[in-house]
Amino acid sequence: MVHFTSDQFTIRAFQVEPPRAIAGSPAVLVIHEWWGLNDHIKDIARRFADEGYVAFAPDLYSRLGSKVTKDPNEAAGLMNALSSQATLRDLNAATGYLRRQPCVDPLRIGIVGFCMGGTIALTQACHNSDLKAAVVFYGKVPPLETFDYLLCPVLYHYGAKDGWVTKQEVERLQQGLRQFGKPGAVHIYPEANHAFFNDTRPDVYRAPDAKAAWQKTLAFLKAHLG
Repeated sequence: MVHFTSDQFTIRAFQVEPPRAIAGSPAVLVIHEWWGLNDHIKDIARRFADEGYVAFAPDLYSRLGSKVTKDPNEAAGLMNALSSQATLRDLNAATGYLRRQPCVDPLRIGIVGFCMGGTIALTQACHNSDLKAAVVFYGKVPPLETFDYLLCPVLYHYGAKDGWVTKQEVERLQQGLRQFGKPGAVHIYPEANHAFFNDTRPDVYRAPDAKAAWQKTLAFLKAHLG
């Protein structure tokens, strides 16, 4: 684990470098689900590192005691306890930390988020000009006018049977991209539920869709980060 400072708070993060890390590598912020910075998110970070990215997964619950849970009620409480403005500042600080690392090309930083982290990644893409690409796995969608401020291309993955993110939200995202002329794509997986990428949850994990989403994600990041 590594640490950085935001608003005088110490924020933890899990950082993984590629096996053959070189100066000026592209980097990806990996934003966790409402469960916290658990082993599943760390495994995703390792997978990105294996693909040549410096992967950096900040613990957004650092201000809340760095909790990790498997209890959905506790997870909901943790998510609801987050301050959106403090989280924005923490991720700005995380990006600044990454930009200062010798192994990172400061002009090739992206963000990938899952569930709650997807919501945060999409919001961050409208506020942080240091981000050059954003991948959102089944995150909530902000109001339509928000997309006028989108600063980088977006790739959005959505399971049509998602019970947390509605079809209307996804349509709003598609409308926002068109209306404001922003680059982005939405991929819909007809048989997938929410969290279909999470291979630690056999109740919702769909291997074929997860594999397809991963390949689309890598191609998207390659196109925008190199």
